[in-house]
Amino acid sequence: MSAPFDLSDDSVVVIVGTGAGGGVLANELAQKGVSVVALEAGGRYLPEDYINDEWESFGQLAWTDARTTSGDWRVARDFPGLPTWIVKAVGGSTVHWAGASLRFQDHEWKAATTYGEVPGANLLDWPIDGAEMAPWYDLAEKKLGVTRTNGWPGLPGNNNFKVLEKGAKALGYTEVSTGRMAIMSHETGDRTMCQQTGFCFQGCKWGAKWSSAYTDIEQGEATGKLEVRTKCHAARILHDDSGKVTGVEYFDETGALQMQAARVVCVAGNSIESPRLLLNSASTMFPDGLANSSGQVGRNYMRHTTGSVYAVFEQPVHMYRGTTMAGIVQDEARHDPARGFVGGYELETLSIGLPFMAAFLDPGGWGREFTSALDGYANMAGLWIVGEDMPQEANRITLSPDVKDQFGLPAPNVHFDDHPNDIAMRNHAYAQGAAIYDAVGAVRTFPTPAYPSTHNLGTNRMSERPEDGVVNRHGQTHDIANLFVSDGSQFTTGAAENPTLTIVALAIRQAEYIRGAMARGEI
Repeated sequence: MSAPFDLSDDSVVVIVGTGAGGGVLANELAQKGVSVVALEAGGRYLPEDYINDEWESFGQLAWTDARTTSGDWRVARDFPGLPTWIVKAVGGSTVHWAGASLRFQDHEWKAATTYGEVPGANLLDWPIDGAEMAPWYDLAEKKLGVTRTNGWPGLPGNNNFKVLEKGAKALGYTEVSTGRMAIMSHETGDRTMCQQTGFCFQGCKWGAKWSSAYTDIEQGEATGKLEVRTKCHAARILHDDSGKVTGVEYFDETGALQMQAARVVCVAGNSIESPRLLLNSASTMFPDGLANSSGQVGRNYMRHTTGSVYAVFEQPVHMYRGTTMAGIVQDEARHDPARGFVGGYELETLSIGLPFMAAFLDPGGWGREFTSALDGYANMAGLWIVGEDMPQEANRITLSPDVKDQFGLPAPNVHFDDHPNDIAMRNHAYAQGAAIYDAVGAVRTFPTPAYPSTHNLGTNRMSERPEDGVVNRHGQTHDIANLFVSDGSQFTTGAAENPTLTIVALAIRQAEYIRGAMARGEI
C-alpha cells in the first residue's frame, strides 16, 4: 500500500472513480511512475465479501444515492429513483458486470457516415477508428483474459446456452457461441478458473471474472504510486484564474469536506456522475459547468436498446446454473437497414434469480399471468438484447432543481426518450428471441421491458470539433487541457457491443497519452 499523498501535493493525478475506466487508468499511470490519488465514493469489497444472494448483494453494492428520472422510458415509471443498476464500490460496475468483452465493428466508429441522416438522432463519427484501436484492444484482451482470444478457450455452455444455441441454429444463425468473456476459462491464467457458480452480477466469489477491484487497483497500489481513498464522494472540481483545474473537493468518510490538489484531473464516475460532477463544478468563469462550452455536457445519454425474452419449457432448464452471460448470437449485430432500423443488436444469455425476476418482470403487478410465469421459473430460459441506441440531444443528465443528495449536492436527473429506431430494433429483437425459443418447443415466450440501465454511455462525448462534444480523441476536454474524461461517458455512439472492453482499451491508450503530455510539460 502506498503512503498517503498530502492533500496539498499538486503533482498527483486525481482520478474520480475506480471502475473499468478509472481503475485501469490508475494502474496504468502508476505502472509508468505517475503518482495517482483515486477517489471512490463507495467502500471496498473483495471476493470473500461478495454475497450470493440478490437482495443482500444489492444492498451491499448498488448505487442508491438520490436520483430522479424523466422521459417516456419504462424505467421512469417503474424505477424512478433507480434509473441505473450500477455499483458504488472500489471496482465500480466491473464488480457487477457479466464479463462480455466484444470489440466494436469497424463501421460502428463511423455511425454518422455509415447510417446517414437519421431524423431525431444526434449521430456523430468518432474521431478514432477500429484500425487505430486494434493494438489497444489487443492489450485490453490480454489484461482481461478474454476467452476466444490469444489462444484461450471459450467457456463451457450451460443449459441456458444449449437451449439458445439449438434454437438459434434452427433459425439459421451461425455466429453462436459462449462468447468472448473476461472470465478465466483455463487453469494457467493469472486468476482462478471459472467454477460455474453463477451469481456473476453479485461479484465473482472466485475472482475468475476480471474486475479492477482485485486486479488493476491492487497492482497499482503495489507500485507505491497509487492511493485509493474509499467512501470519498467528489463534490466539485476547482480551477485557477487561467482556467486550469487545480484539484478536487470531496466529502470524506466522516462527511468532512476535503480538497486534494492535482496536476491533472480525470473523471471516471460513469455516465451519470461524470457529467453531474462537471455541472456541479460551475463557476463564474464556467457558468454552465466545466468543459461545457459546447453545451454538450450531459447530453446524448445512451443506455443501449435492451429488453429480455424468457421462455418456459416442459422440462427443467435451471438457467441460473453456470456463468450468467456465456452465450451470444451475433448474427443480428450487422448494419442492415432492410430490417427497418440502422445499427444492430446482440442476443446474450441472461438469468436473474427469482427475487429479481419478480421485481423486473412486472413491478407492482400480480395476477395469473404473472404468477404462472414465476411458477415456471425452473423450466425457464432467458436472453438479453443489447443493441445500438441512437444518441439524442434531449436525452441527458441535468441537475435536479429541488432534489439533493446526502451531501446537499443537486441530484442528477436522467431523462430518456426512446428513438423510433430503438423501438423498431427492440421489436425485431423480441420477435427473433421468441422465434429462437419457439424453434425448440417453448410452451410460452414473453418479452420483458428493460430494467434499470447497466450500460450507461455518452453524456461527455468524444468529437473532432470542440463545438460537437466535450472531449477530444484522447478523452482530454476540449476546453481544459489538464481535465480528462476516462469512462463510458466519452462514447460518441454506443455500438451494439457491451462497452467495458472498449472503456478499458481507451483507458490504456489514455494513460500513455497523459504520461507523454506530462513529460512534455503540456499538462
